Amino acid sequence: MIAALPRSVWIPAAAAFAAVTLGTLSLILVWEWWRGRRREQQVSEQLQALASDPTRDADDLGLLRTGPAEAPWLMALAGRVPQLGDIQLLLQQGAVEWSVQTYLIVTAGFAFGLGITVFLLSASWAFAIAAVIGGGFLPYFYARYKRSQRLSAFEELLPDTTDLIGRALRAGHPLNAGLKMAADEGSEPVAGELRRIYEEQRFGLPMDESLMALADRIDLIDVRILVTAIMIQREVGGNLAEILDNLAQVMRARFTIRRQVKVYTAQGRMTGYLVGSLPIIMGFLLQFLNPGYETVLFTDSLGKLLLGFGAGLQIVGFLWIRKIVNIEI
Repeated sequence: MIAALPRSVWIPAAAAFAAVTLGTLSLILVWEWWRGRRREQQVSEQLQALASDPTRDADDLGLLRTGPAEAPWLMALAGRVPQLGDIQLLLQQGAVEWSVQTYLIVTAGFAFGLGITVFLLSASWAFAIAAVIGGGFLPYFYARYKRSQRLSAFEELLPDTTDLIGRALRAGHPLNAGLKMAADEGSEPVAGELRRIYEEQRFGLPMDESLMALADRIDLIDVRILVTAIMIQREVGGNLAEILDNLAQVMRARFTIRRQVKVYTAQGRMTGYLVGSLPIIMGFLLQFLNPGYETVLFTDSLGKLLLGFGAGLQIVGFLWIRKIVNIEI
């Protein structure tokens, strides 16, 4: 359908999109370079101050930090806009190597790039505003996709890792050593999270705080059950190895039921994919068989309105079907 538009329209639109994309990437690279240099200078100054006065506490100098350093203005803004804190947690859960500043730059770049491209193609402010909103959500959807992939991998590996910790406890090792063994012999992303807990224990962080932080980072029911079981066992005592074995069996049973539900709802998911893709496929097919037949949808004001209305209904239908087939176990 782009081929039906004259070159004087789509070539400037493609050039504008490429310019905005390259400009956004350049801005991100410059920002990350400046951020790394600033952090290196701060650490160097703090180490020099600590070397000149060894009696000072390293925590007072800011050498110890619990998360990625953010700009002061962003921290102040996060106090007024709680959603920025949710974005930072989302990036951590998805293991996306972005700071919140980088995320905001990428969001602004996609929103502006798609907005100006669609405006040059359609000459419609309504389509341009819709493209700005859609482009602004693209980085968010990417972070959610990465988080979903990481949580799925974590959930699949967690039963075996729980069994491994239980065997280490039966062999006479303490819980910290069991976590270290599971981190060394396990696979990512579970190994990385267990290694983080072990390192936090080495630096003196209480076990309860480390486990609660794990439950916040990994938003899974199985992880919350595991953390709760370990914390209760530390309070009242009991055979932790046997508890972990029972938990591993429950996790495997839930995972099996979830796979069965996924098989039973496969037809509904395919219906959603078909509903979302069929209009696009038919549009390209009609354009190939009869060039120019659909041009009125992109040139007439009523055609633009109907095209936007139809696209909105398609999105609503796809999300509705996805909500129906997404069954929580």
